[in-house]
Amino acid sequence: MPEFEYTARTAENKIEHGMLVAQDQRDLEQKLHLRNLVLTTSAVGASSSSLSRFMSEFQKIPAVEKIFFTQYLHVMIRAGFSIARALNTLTQQTTNKYFKKVITEVRADVESGMSFSKSLAKHPKIFNELYVNMVAAGESSGKLDEVLSTLALKMKKDHGLLSKVKGALTYPVIILFIMIIVAVLMAVVVIPQLTSIFTENNAKLPVTTRVLMWISNFLIHDGVFAIIGVVGLAAVVMRLLKTKKGKHLFDAAILKSPIAGTIVRKINLARFTRSLSSMLETNIPIIETFMIISRTMGNTFYKTAFEETAQRLRTGNTIAHNLETYPSLFPPLTTQMISIGEESGSLDAISGELATFYEEEVDQTMANLSTIIEPILMLFLGVGVALMAVAIILPIYSLSQQIS
Repeated sequence: MPEFEYTARTAENKIEHGMLVAQDQRDLEQKLHLRNLVLTTSAVGASSSSLSRFMSEFQKIPAVEKIFFTQYLHVMIRAGFSIARALNTLTQQTTNKYFKKVITEVRADVESGMSFSKSLAKHPKIFNELYVNMVAAGESSGKLDEVLSTLALKMKKDHGLLSKVKGALTYPVIILFIMIIVAVLMAVVVIPQLTSIFTENNAKLPVTTRVLMWISNFLIHDGVFAIIGVVGLAAVVMRLLKTKKGKHLFDAAILKSPIAGTIVRKINLARFTRSLSSMLETNIPIIETFMIISRTMGNTFYKTAFEETAQRLRTGNTIAHNLETYPSLFPPLTTQMISIGEESGSLDAISGELATFYEEEVDQTMANLSTIIEPILMLFLGVGVALMAVAIILPIYSLSQQIS
């Protein structure tokens, strides 16, 4: 819907300016009437241009923005604010222009009589299915403030997990990047100078030296093709990852890898148990809960496991029994704790404890990741330096023997 820039008159005959999303001018007049305003002039805002709508498809809202939005909304609703008034306050406070536009649209929908959850559902790229369903449950139960508090906690935990993973991977990525830069500089600057010496003296060159010279010559004369090749390969890999089969193969490889597989399992288990705990607290039906969780999982194997579990739950099987059929994804600790939760009727509390346990496990693993990866990086660096040293020193030694 377009966004209108309007001028309206209040009941006190004061002029008010603002922006409001509406289907057309008549809809705009009706929405302003609900605010006791009389429309005087209006124009379609620049933000509703086709270019702006096209750009919005690629805009993303930072997780921190959504966490603050949820947390502040919880505080204001708990204090007695209406949803529309709370959204109006958040519109003025939010600095992200795209998010401000989205909140404005949500507020307009709420003021026109639409439920808060349905207005959020119109923006699936920002508010996922889990978020919308939990808000809907909060609205129907009259406990929206409690649901928002639970959502804010879950979002903080998810954001914390991702931040720890990114932070732990920053060090090895920087080291690898520096190693590549140094290797390229050696090949482009140092090796050509040595090559001329070897060529002038007709030195016998070992295989390692000839390979190094070929790489150096290729980078100097055909470096553009190397860049095109790397970019092309990256594009092909990204395209394959977007296909169902490519994503399946990638996820399988990650789960089977010794270090990454352990981390991915713990992260998925932490997110699953945290989502399960949050949704059970809002009394969302268990089958619907697993269907929603499956659609929020990134790993295809966990996604499939939760989809199949949701279907099997219709036949009366327990959650623990279903998850036990995937021993590579759910360790005995998870299935046995969930089994105890089902038997005792405290699955929401136990899944919350499991979430805390796995979040701490991820935290500890990420803290030790640099210690684990550093020897591997040093090994690769040592092998690379050794090969380069051999490739350079052997011809020099051969030349010295010929001279003597």
